[in-house]
Amino acid sequence: MSVASEQEAYPVAQFRKTYFEECAELLDALQSNLELLSSGQEDDETLHAIFRSVHSIKGGAGAFGCTDLVAFSHTFESLLDALRDHKIAVTNDIKQLLLRASDALADIVNAARLEQQLAPSFAVDIRTAMQHVLQGAGPAAEPGPAPAASDAKPLHEQTYRIRFRPHTEMLKKANEPLLLIRQLRKLGALAIDVDCSALPALGALDPEAAYFNWTFTLETAVPRSGIQDVFEFVEDDCDLQIELLESATAAVEVAPGDAGSAAAPVVAAVSLAQSIRVDVDKVDRLVNLVGELVISQAMLTEQGLALPADKYPQLIQGIEALAQSARELQESVMAIRAQPVKSVFARMPRIVRELAAVLGKEVRIVTSGEMTEIDKTVIEQLNDPLTHMIRNALDHGIEPPAERLAAGKPRQGTINLSAAQRSGRIVIEVSDDGRGINRDKVLAKARARGLVPAGANLSDDDIDNLIFLPAFSTAEVISNISGRGVGMDVVKRNVQALGGRISVRSRFGHGSSFTLSLPLTLAVVDGMVVSVGRETFIIPLVAIVENLRPLPADIHPVVGRGHVLALRGEYLPLVYLHRVFSIGDAIGDPCRGIVIIVQSESAGRVGIVVDELLGQQQVVVKSLEANYEPVDGISGATILGNGRVALILDVARLHEIDMRGTPERLPSPEQSRPESAKDLTHAA
Repeated sequence: MSVASEQEAYPVAQFRKTYFEECAELLDALQSNLELLSSGQEDDETLHAIFRSVHSIKGGAGAFGCTDLVAFSHTFESLLDALRDHKIAVTNDIKQLLLRASDALADIVNAARLEQQLAPSFAVDIRTAMQHVLQGAGPAAEPGPAPAASDAKPLHEQTYRIRFRPHTEMLKKANEPLLLIRQLRKLGALAIDVDCSALPALGALDPEAAYFNWTFTLETAVPRSGIQDVFEFVEDDCDLQIELLESATAAVEVAPGDAGSAAAPVVAAVSLAQSIRVDVDKVDRLVNLVGELVISQAMLTEQGLALPADKYPQLIQGIEALAQSARELQESVMAIRAQPVKSVFARMPRIVRELAAVLGKEVRIVTSGEMTEIDKTVIEQLNDPLTHMIRNALDHGIEPPAERLAAGKPRQGTINLSAAQRSGRIVIEVSDDGRGINRDKVLAKARARGLVPAGANLSDDDIDNLIFLPAFSTAEVISNISGRGVGMDVVKRNVQALGGRISVRSRFGHGSSFTLSLPLTLAVVDGMVVSVGRETFIIPLVAIVENLRPLPADIHPVVGRGHVLALRGEYLPLVYLHRVFSIGDAIGDPCRGIVIIVQSESAGRVGIVVDELLGQQQVVVKSLEANYEPVDGISGATILGNGRVALILDVARLHEIDMRGTPERLPSPEQSRPESAKDLTHAA
């Protein structure tokens, strides 16, 4: 391949990649709006939003030769256009057809992206069904009062003047004005006036720049929204005005004081938020650089503390300004990486529909908190765990309609999928109103497989957590859905690999709830630096409620449970950090040390006993798994301003670890406990 042909091929490949990235976003928006439509939100704006998604996918497909995608999306678009014009009523059958068409469209887009050939019969039944609906649609009903002057369906042809001024760089984005003109001609009689006044001399001409401006006069029965759709792909790269000429509401300039006496101008001036696409690798490199900057700033701050303020006032002031700028930069960069979980949640309704049809069950999924944001590196790993849990709820949890009716439940089961931020983490919950966990059956199966000793006495929580054991399944029949003992153990491993936890609550006959607790970001956290003996730890600031030095009268022993702290009428369990990690030379008396009250989503409020508070600091999180190995109770490591490595505590796990060895029955350091913090620090 010649250099010239390589240069030509690269933009095409880049534009193709960008198109399919946009398709992913459009499909998510399509699915979300179809869910709104299914839930009863049948207003025109929802239909317009659905139409725009399909229209945008179709518009770019032709440029890359995706003929199957163009053909299917054209039929889909025609059906949606008939719905927008109220030629077809939005019935439940139509809603189901739209959902099936959306699923098929997603598969066709994915096949086109991977350059795979679908079977000739793929989605033929869906396309045929849409065509039959279109053939049966009569003319639009006589309109009553128009819902909106600009969007109402005209009763006759009207004349529009369209002023189209491309920005200089429009042609560089593979936008061709000739294609726009062809689309306008399809709408009605078109007259064209070209302004060539901006065309430079031949020697100064840039072959990739746009110099012409156009004024179109269009006679059409299509509403203004249909004209705007023609320019949808170039809205950000042009100045566009659409004026209605043959109407009392023709575009006029209205002075501020005449707003009450003159008709509002009917001019569609496109002004959308500007955005750019950036490769994820570039953002990741930027995050890493910011992390190193934060570490360097922390080291400078540490050194600045040793300088006399009266001799170096400007230097110290500069270090403080650097710290503030580094924090703002870090927050801005992390905001770039944050994404709403909606992109993952939007895929779940299709899984529910398809699997429910296979299992012969009636199930709906209800989502909430979709706009909760989380780091992109975390969100990319959420799809598989959520898919496993949704399938598990459908297969094992939700009963068939007849069984639900016999149990006094509605025929249709419900799966709730929610996300929320709590204590600096994101908590995702998958719950259902199905059978719940049959603990007798689970325990019997576990004992039969030798996973539990015959004489073991397990609590309800212990039995529920048996489902996370490898090779465990309660399914009686092996199928392509369940029965092979893979699924929930994979979910647990994937969640733990992200520094998260998973727990389950169940009530037999009433349903189960699985909760995932994940870090909001894997890059930077604000933390409280604490010392225990000669070791240094970081406690995430968002988990801290308060710090205090209790009085001896506030500390009470509890048999088999260690000590509790009496605080304003509440008794909080105490966790001695030096006992959890077998650290010597630490202060064992909480009345001489410091008790840090933290909020845990699993154990509520807990007091962590440390020796001393060393200060608050923003720290860059380094993976302990990548540099050493996973350590229970530790979520990561960081480099402090003095160059030492400090471990970041997983506060929710500390209480659970401590309960395995209370002060009355703590194992000795040589027994099976987490290795000493000193050894971990040197290893990390």
